[in-house]
Amino acid sequence: MSDTNQSLQQRRMDAIPRGVGQIHQIFADRAENATVWDVEGREYLDFAGGIAVLNTGHLHPKVMAAVQAQQAKLTHTCFHVFAYAPYVELCEKLNKLVPGDFAKKTLLVTTGAEAVENAIKIARAHTGRTGVIAFTGAYHGRTHYTLSLTGKVVPYSAGMGLMPGGIFRALYPNALHGISTDDAIASIERIFKNDAQASDIAAIILEPVQGEGGFTVAPKDFMQRLRALCDEHGIVLIADEVQTGAGRTGTFFAMEQMGIAADLTTFAKSIAGGFPLAGVAGKAEIMDAVAPGGLGGTYAGSPVSCAAALAVIEAFEEEQLLDRAKTVGEILSSGLRQIGEKHSNVLEVRNLGAMVAVELCEGGDANKPAAELTGKIVARARDKGLILLSCGTYYNVLRILVPLTVSDADLQRGLRIIGECFDELA
Repeated sequence: MSDTNQSLQQRRMDAIPRGVGQIHQIFADRAENATVWDVEGREYLDFAGGIAVLNTGHLHPKVMAAVQAQQAKLTHTCFHVFAYAPYVELCEKLNKLVPGDFAKKTLLVTTGAEAVENAIKIARAHTGRTGVIAFTGAYHGRTHYTLSLTGKVVPYSAGMGLMPGGIFRALYPNALHGISTDDAIASIERIFKNDAQASDIAAIILEPVQGEGGFTVAPKDFMQRLRALCDEHGIVLIADEVQTGAGRTGTFFAMEQMGIAADLTTFAKSIAGGFPLAGVAGKAEIMDAVAPGGLGGTYAGSPVSCAAALAVIEAFEEEQLLDRAKTVGEILSSGLRQIGEKHSNVLEVRNLGAMVAVELCEGGDANKPAAELTGKIVARARDKGLILLSCGTYYNVLRILVPLTVSDADLQRGLRIIGECFDELA
């Protein structure tokens, strides 16, 4: 007897801790580009992309060919024991792609949280300081230290007690909710007055576009003032591009659109097209602050994942996927705004490239987040064959992270389904 979604869900509940979340109670069997089929043979249009992991789509032919070729030669040695060329070649390419007119070096690891932790380690080693400033609405991971950086207690650290100290929270600018660039900068200055001297701060870390926080885009003037503030006080500026990187925003890294460069950049998710890979790239003199043996890991920079990432970079070049990201973003944001014109619950549609979100509030009142309606739309869309995600501090933002390789026809089909959900529920 074949497994069903229901039978697998029961087995999952019996075998896996409840802390492992699951947005949709369906089990994938196979996938191609922007389409997934579950174990019962039902087809879904994937507007989630593995939470920003599949910018090149499910099973991109170039990525799969590169992986299969690498698997036939070498799958693992541990780079610290036997080094291999794909690691070096990928770092060379990333050193050119990461924003900043300075000499760079790149470290490869396995997960986004691991990349963030290593970026903080590097900043602390470089500065000799320990303090870190992160922002409201931030998401930087679920490991013990990155939970301190993440600006959302429930569900990520609920019931676990206080996280490691030495981390201070500043305001992330959000004009829609009354937080200006001046307010955000002033909140950092307050930290310097009330909590820690600037000379105690090793790094300031932020997402150029917040992911879990609701796809809020950092204003350019804020980024420029933040860069100046870090330069003034010798603080390392870290751009967490785990979700924004690998072309999602229309440039390979979102910081290319911010008018300044970070000292260190973290990346993960879509960089290897579905294979686990992450890393930190940045100024060579900062990256070299850690002594030999202080960075790395057994699986860090897997040869298979490195081969996949090299193929992802080639696919972006050959298929002009950065331009495609801009087009996808334009199609989706335009269609969603048309839906918003009919429904007062839509407070704002926003995007940077193909990082697209819809914020929902009751009656368009920014002070009344419509979390319940957001959840219902995600569920109703799934019932209609469209996979969506929600996000935001108050769970009231629909986010779209569809593969950039999606067809225009599928984009329009997804928009029709979203429109139907609003018509039926809003």
